[in-house]
Amino acid sequence: MSPPGAQSNAGAVSSASGGCATRRILPGEYAVTGDDDTLVTVLGSCISACIRDPAAKVGGMNHFMLPEDGGGGGDRWLDPKVGLATRYGSYAMESLINDLLKRGARRERFEIKLFGGGQILTSQTEVGNRNIAFIHDFLDKEGYKAVAEDLGGKTPRMLAYFPRTGKARVKHMPPLESRVIAESERAYMTKIAKDDQGGEIDLFE
Repeated sequence: MSPPGAQSNAGAVSSASGGCATRRILPGEYAVTGDDDTLVTVLGSCISACIRDPAAKVGGMNHFMLPEDGGGGGDRWLDPKVGLATRYGSYAMESLINDLLKRGARRERFEIKLFGGGQILTSQTEVGNRNIAFIHDFLDKEGYKAVAEDLGGKTPRMLAYFPRTGKARVKHMPPLESRVIAESERAYMTKIAKDDQGGEIDLFE
C-alpha cells in the first residue's frame, strides 16, 4: 500500500508572463522545477521544506503532515517501530531530495528553508510542535542545516517560494482562515488514518 505521502503531480496554472507557472502544492505533494515557476501552498500544522541548489538552478517544495499514531499514545509519535509519523515525514523529504538529485543537484550545495508547524488544531495542540521536532531531527541526522525558517506560532501561513532565486514570501493569515484550514487538516488526517488500515507501507515503488 502506498502512503498518502509525497506526490509530484502538483497542480499548475500557467501565468501570462514568459511561460512561467504558479504551482499549488497540496498536502502530500511536492514539486521540483528548474524554471521560473512559483510554488505556493497554505500551511497550518503542516510543514513545507523548500530546497534548492543554486549552482544546478533547480529547487522544489514539499508539503507534509505527520499522521497521528493511533496505536499507543502521543509519546510514540516519532517512533518508526510503532508509529507512522517518521516514515511519512521521511518519505516526503526523501522524495523531494531524490528528485533534486536526479536533476543534477548536490547535497552539499542544498539551501534549505522551513515553514509551517502552526498550532491551529485546538484539539491536537502538539501536532505542529511534533512536526517541527521531526524536521529538525531529520536535518540533524542527515547533516543538513536550514538557512532560514518560519515555524510555530498560532496562525496558518500562505507561502510562495521561488526556486530559481531562493526567495520566499510568507503571509500569516487571520483567525477566520485558521478555522477553515484546521478543518481541512482534520479531514486530511482522517483520510490518512483510513488509508493506513491496509497494513504495511511501501515507501518506494
